[in-house]
Amino acid sequence: MLKLDKQIVSLSGVNFFYYASSAILMPYLPLYLQAKGYTAAEIGLLMMIGPFISIFAQPFWGYVSDRFNSVKNIVFLLWVLSLLGSIGLFLTSGFGLTLGFILLLYFFLLPSIPLIDNLVVKSTAVRGMSYGSVRVWGSIGFSGVALISGLLLDQLGGVAKMPYFYWVLWIFPFLLLAFIKDEKSNGQRITLSAISIIFKSKSFLWFMLMILIISIPHRMNDALLGLYLNKLGATDSMVSWAWAIAACSEIPVFALINRYIHRYHELTILGIVAIIYTIRWILYSVITDPWVLIGLQVTQMLTFAVLWIVAVQYVVRLLPEQFGSTGQSILAMVFMGLAGIIGGSIGGWLSEQWGGASMYVFATVMSAIAAVMFLGTQTVMRSRS
Repeated sequence: MLKLDKQIVSLSGVNFFYYASSAILMPYLPLYLQAKGYTAAEIGLLMMIGPFISIFAQPFWGYVSDRFNSVKNIVFLLWVLSLLGSIGLFLTSGFGLTLGFILLLYFFLLPSIPLIDNLVVKSTAVRGMSYGSVRVWGSIGFSGVALISGLLLDQLGGVAKMPYFYWVLWIFPFLLLAFIKDEKSNGQRITLSAISIIFKSKSFLWFMLMILIISIPHRMNDALLGLYLNKLGATDSMVSWAWAIAACSEIPVFALINRYIHRYHELTILGIVAIIYTIRWILYSVITDPWVLIGLQVTQMLTFAVLWIVAVQYVVRLLPEQFGSTGQSILAMVFMGLAGIIGGSIGGWLSEQWGGASMYVFATVMSAIAAVMFLGTQTVMRSRS
């Protein structure tokens, strides 16, 4: 009989409930703020502050984790502080207080997931397992809650009851964190002077630039797809289905991709992903039936799911072991922070000026540029070697 590994089971559970809580916060926080009387402009500013603050928060907490060679203790601190921020957010009123508590929430919440990712990479590596076999539980948690949250909130009394659903979900990650152990790094403890190695690595910085280019359209779609679907006639429940289908499609990829990706160089895979992204955004720009667009969210399995797993593993290869948390935090900063702000801002402006389809034309061009960059870089590297 196969003996369950406590570390892997606990990390899988943490991924499940962390992303399950995200399936409450991401779709319903704008509706919650709307119900409290905020204007669309105010809600846009409040939702944009999360990606903005993560630009500073994620590298900082990644460095702190590497500096003290601990993930578990730092994540526990971050979760406690983020929950305090959420309590302030949901129990106070007034734009100034809401803005301040959202800043606190995201400053402590968003940096925790790259730290968990780094621990998953280390824990699975020493056990001969794949990162995706644990990360898949995050997609299961997100898709499961996305599917049932609308029905549950209707039964509980509407979006006003969202905070209680959110807080109940957070009980489980805290319990599971108690069973997780740090995987100690073999490298030396880093210092601020040593961290300059990361910013002197031309290959790492160039990779981050390519990740930024391919991520901007994806994050733009994350932020604005719901509004685009609503303008095409989709209901709120249809929008929740779009989120759920995307998350469900990731599950088989996260579970199985490790069997195949070792056959090809990471940059080659990401070049192919960028080509698929290009085709995906072309279809989004010309199709106006909301149900067809919701169905096309299944392409998330060949785009984001592959992009994230390959990017996480390539960062591990590019940097020394002791920079693991810092490297993953910079990756998350680029994807969630910089790409989120740029994608949301440009996409919103394009949508207002020329309609929602125009932002997907922009996304098509950006993804095509990313494909050329990834495949071109791999060609140059191969010719040099």
